[in-house]
Amino acid sequence: MRELEQNIEKVLITQEQIAAKVKELAAEMDAFYQDKEVLLICILKGSVTFFSDLTRVVSFPVMYDFMCVSSYGNSTVSGGSVRILKDVSVDIAGKHVLVVEDILDTGNTLTALFAQLEARNPASLKLCCFLDKPDRRTKPIEADFTGFQIPDEFVVGYGLDYDEQYRQLPYVGVLKRSVYEK
Repeated sequence: MRELEQNIEKVLITQEQIAAKVKELAAEMDAFYQDKEVLLICILKGSVTFFSDLTRVVSFPVMYDFMCVSSYGNSTVSGGSVRILKDVSVDIAGKHVLVVEDILDTGNTLTALFAQLEARNPASLKLCCFLDKPDRRTKPIEADFTGFQIPDEFVVGYGLDYDEQYRQLPYVGVLKRSVYEK
């Protein structure tokens, strides 16, 4: 892990800050979803760490499912075209659905995804994002539950990657430009 950390310009959000925020978000969700069963949809792969930590501290009944949606490929910028690589395996009609995503950036991916999910008639459809980059937004979408608002910097760690690397870092760090501007 030491060689990965050499490519981190600075730590933006520490492991301790993340743990505190996950508990804070869980308390907010507990109040909102009181007495409801919720289908939590983890958007693979970047959200897995956040999803796993979050699901262990919420107190409302949950079911899990997973989707894999891609718009970045090996780039640092969303290409605008959204591909669903893995869809949910259950019918979401009539269910309270909470999509758990790692980062809300341009909003292109989530806008397309939410249009598709809304067409399936869930009882409710909400969004929880670990990170929010409002300066990059090109679509009018906002998270219902947000962990951290961050500046327009390329971040990795705590599940977020660059070219499938850095996911295992226990914090969120800014990746040195020299790594991705080759």
